[in-house]
Amino acid sequence: MANLRLENVTKRFGRIEAVKNLDLDIHDGEFFCVLGPPGAGKTTTLRLIVGLERPNEGTVYLDGQPVNDFYPGQRDIAMIFQNLALYPNKTVYDNMAFPLRERKLPQTEIDALVKNTAKILRIERMLDRKPAQLSGGERQRVAIGRAIVRRPRAYLMDEPLSNLDAMLRLEMRLELKRLQQELGQTLVYVTHDQIEALSMADRMAILKRGVLQQCDVPDTVYRLPANRFVATVVGSPPMNFVPAELGRVGDSLRLIHPAFHLEVSAALSALAQQDRVWLGVRPEDIHVFSQAPVESAILARVSVVEPLGPETIVDLTLGQDLIKATIPPTQTLTEGQPVWLTFDPAKLHLFDQTTEARLYSSSQTELLRARSNQA
Repeated sequence: MANLRLENVTKRFGRIEAVKNLDLDIHDGEFFCVLGPPGAGKTTTLRLIVGLERPNEGTVYLDGQPVNDFYPGQRDIAMIFQNLALYPNKTVYDNMAFPLRERKLPQTEIDALVKNTAKILRIERMLDRKPAQLSGGERQRVAIGRAIVRRPRAYLMDEPLSNLDAMLRLEMRLELKRLQQELGQTLVYVTHDQIEALSMADRMAILKRGVLQQCDVPDTVYRLPANRFVATVVGSPPMNFVPAELGRVGDSLRLIHPAFHLEVSAALSALAQQDRVWLGVRPEDIHVFSQAPVESAILARVSVVEPLGPETIVDLTLGQDLIKATIPPTQTLTEGQPVWLTFDPAKLHLFDQTTEARLYSSSQTELLRARSNQA
């Protein structure tokens, strides 16, 4: 097992900074996810950890020891690539045995390790087959088996499930989490899929163009995103952002939008110098009604209805803005229909329109009280 740490690490390719001043501390035995869109620096981060790339600045540590000058083989870290890289002319047994034979282990020990690993991964009946005879999920298990058979200090996985269909991805997510808990070893998992990160990670880091945006447990990242970018990439559908102006009413602050007002119950020092902000509200925190449930409900209009089985996503026109809400499948709405909205006052966020940093979350401090302009 291993602690992994990146301290002020920067990696450049020509004029492009793929990773910039990155600080990460990955704990021993942790399932750690690195999340971000293409070009965020996720794969480069893995390559820096395993030793395939050398940082231009900063230091990579393994169990407290600087390893910038260590070759990949000296670090004893296994990496599973997106393309799996199985040998097509070798059987499953030989694919898994390959790293052990490179170490010149006795055949009896190789045989025991391969068969025990195959049993853990539930592929013992496939040892005589070749990769072409396997399904996508089975090939994925073989690639994982080849990595874990030699019991490295840590595992790195670069979007290993991206080529699988939806059902296989779900199955393999459960298997990977089970396997990591059973082995109790450090696993760093790169993905662009926020569902994978939220469902599997003990902690997760979000990257944007090589810069760390937030690192925390999934629940905190979801409930208290550090900035607008994090709030956008974590959550499906993503958080809605509505522009608003700040006004003062005595000792309180008021968010002013053409369709509604939101009053803050007490003055906030973080907002005192702000004139314009983004109001952030997740689709599941918007409640939609065919008739006004209270005088303060906000008038909107249905634009698009997207039935998805267990839930329905509704696009709503709110003044000049378009927002999304999720409603139960039993609630029937039609395009063009006027509706009334209420926001969950305990789950609202404010973001700086310039820096896009989160200024305020009502779940942390005082609540927001909605008052519609139509009232």
